[in-house]
Amino acid sequence: MARKKAKKAKKPVKFKTITFKVTARQKKSLVNFCRSRRTTPTKLIKKAIRPMLDNYAGLKTTSLPPVALNQLELF
Repeated sequence: MARKKAKKAKKPVKFKTITFKVTARQKKSLVNFCRSRRTTPTKLIKKAIRPMLDNYAGLKTTSLPPVALNQLELF
């Protein structure tokens, strides 16, 4: 009789807090939109930015060489 392997414990998800400011009018619009769609502002914002963030977690960025302040931009 073969023994079953024990399942590995899932690694807990770490969350980070991001804050940004909106105007009173934008906040009111956000709340009204969420009420009409029966969702929360957090879910709405996460759903809106998910396509932009899904595939960029492991992407390595390259930095451009610094440009001298007195250099003219011709093109």
